[in-house]
Amino acid sequence: METAILLLSCPDSRGIVAKISNFLYQNNGNIVHADQHIDSESNTLFMRIEWALGGFSLAKEDIAGAFEPLAGEFKMKWQLYFSGNTPRVAIFVSQHLHCLYDLLLRYRGGQFNCEIPLIVSNHSDAHQVAQNFNISLCEFPILKENKIEQEKKQIELLRKEKIDVIILARYAQIFTKQFVDTFPNKVINIHHSFLPAFIGQAPYRQAYTRGVKIIGATSHYVTEELDAGPIIEQDTVRVSHRDSLEDLRRKGEDLERMVLSRAVKWHLERKILVYNNKTVVFD
Repeated sequence: METAILLLSCPDSRGIVAKISNFLYQNNGNIVHADQHIDSESNTLFMRIEWALGGFSLAKEDIAGAFEPLAGEFKMKWQLYFSGNTPRVAIFVSQHLHCLYDLLLRYRGGQFNCEIPLIVSNHSDAHQVAQNFNISLCEFPILKENKIEQEKKQIELLRKEKIDVIILARYAQIFTKQFVDTFPNKVINIHHSFLPAFIGQAPYRQAYTRGVKIIGATSHYVTEELDAGPIIEQDTVRVSHRDSLEDLRRKGEDLERMVLSRAVKWHLERKILVYNNKTVVFD
């Protein structure tokens, strides 16, 4: 069953939900899922509504135009998606391959509604993994002297492959403004720390040195500011004085796999709205 998914935000006022529901009712729409949230601080309504396209009186290409007057009435920011349009995903990875393996196994198991035609790396370590999953690996060695030029080549490749989503599965490079601006809220990172603590490099060593009692992992959208993008998902696990630095890394890698896979799944299911450097993640 193909569905349409509407994500929207607007100033909250009476009648918005009723009018959206009536728009769908008048066009013979059957709502299969609806969720909403009101941010009382900013008086903003956030909503995700999904309905079956079977029997809907509007053709897919006509829905946006028909909805536009209602969106304009309430000053909505909105996006319309269709479950039948499969996102194309590229995975970026460096030398830590645990998240890459996990994503590809979930993909092969049918947990992600997407296509993964491409793996991009600045090292050759993922070559065998790409072969095992029959996915193309494109290697872009990056040095300080060639970073801008290599990024331009990456952007050209991603556009050629019609990539919709980029997943950084422990990709050890900081993107420049040219890259981030090309793919706003489309680059998902996993940071091996519970942000905003222990940003940057070697967070497990930082945490070990501080004698922390919990460690975490954070998945977020990438922005120009390092490790400061809108957070999608986080999780933690307890550690103790008995845990070595290697224990922390092992436990942390397990968290990274789970947190990243959740973030990717929610993004592919169109369950995330970004606002004010924060996210609403719908049920």
